[in-house]
Amino acid sequence: MNPLVVSALLPVVILVAIGFIAARARLVGAAGIKDLSSLVFMVLTPALLFRTMSTVHLERLDFAPIAAYFAAAFIVFFGVLVLRGFSRESAVLALAATFSNTVMIGIPLVGLAFGEAGVVILLTLISVHALVLLTSATIVLELAVAREAAGKGSAGGPSAVRTVTMAARNALIHPVPLPIIAGLLFATSGWTLPTEVDKVMAWLGAAFGPMALLLVGMTLANTAVRAHWKGALALALAKNAVMPLLVAGLCTVLGVKGLAMLVMVVAASMPIGANVFLFSQRYAVAEDVVTAAVGLSSLLSLLSLSMVLAWLGQG
Repeated sequence: MNPLVVSALLPVVILVAIGFIAARARLVGAAGIKDLSSLVFMVLTPALLFRTMSTVHLERLDFAPIAAYFAAAFIVFFGVLVLRGFSRESAVLALAATFSNTVMIGIPLVGLAFGEAGVVILLTLISVHALVLLTSATIVLELAVAREAAGKGSAGGPSAVRTVTMAARNALIHPVPLPIIAGLLFATSGWTLPTEVDKVMAWLGAAFGPMALLLVGMTLANTAVRAHWKGALALALAKNAVMPLLVAGLCTVLGVKGLAMLVMVVAASMPIGANVFLFSQRYAVAEDVVTAAVGLSSLLSLLSLSMVLAWLGQG
C-alpha cells in the first residue's frame, strides 16, 4: 500500500472513526446530528465556497484538463440518472458517483506525489469543482423537487414553465450556488476582503472538512450498513474506479498529457466528498446508502489510489 496514500487518507479515517465513537457513546443524539448538519450546510459550507471563489481568476485557468475531468463526471452523472430515472434520490446518488474529496485528501496527496506544480494544477480544478458539480446537482435536485411537488398537486397545478422557474429560483437562492456566484463576482471586482473578515471566513472554512467528516461518522453509527452495502459498494466502485478510467481515456482523446493528466486522474480517484452526505441530508433522501458509501469509498481508496499511483509511475 502506497505510503503517500496512507498519509493523506489516515486523518480522514480517524475523523470518521471519532464521529462514529462519539455517536455510539451517546455524546451526540440524533437531533444534535441534524442540527450540526444544518450548521455545516448553512454556515461553514457558504463561508468555504465564497472565500475559495473570491480568489479565482477564470481568465488564468487552463481549461483543457478540466474539460476532460468534467466530461467524465457528466457522463457518469447523467448515466446514473438514465439508469435510475429522474428523481431526488438518483440525483444524490449521481453526485456521489462523481464528487471527489479534492481538498482534505487531494491537496496533501498531490503535494506529496507531484510537488508544487501538481498542487497548482489541482487548485485549478478545485477552484471550479464545486461550482460545476454542486451547482449542477442543485439544479437537478430542485427540478426533481419541483416535479414531485407538481405531481402531488391537482390537475390545475402549476404549469411546466412555472415549475422550471421555481426550481431555477430555488437552485439559485441556495447555500451552495449563491456563495459561489457571489465569490466569483467579488473576484472580478478586484476587491479584497478586510483582514478581520477574511480571518473569520478562513476559520469557518477550515472547520468545514473536520466537521463534515465527524458527521459522516456520527451518521454511520446510526446506519444499518449491512442493509445498504450493495448500493454503497456500487457507488464506491463508480467513484473510485469508473471515474478515473473515464478521465484517463478522455485526457488521451483531448490531448491532455504529462503532469496535467496525472493530477486529473488522481483527483478522479479520490473518495466521495463529504458534501454529498450533506446534500443527502439536506434533501432527506438516500441518507443511509450515501453515508455508507462515503465511509466505504474512503477505505477502498487506500487500495485504489495506491493502484493508480503505481500505474502512473508514482508508486
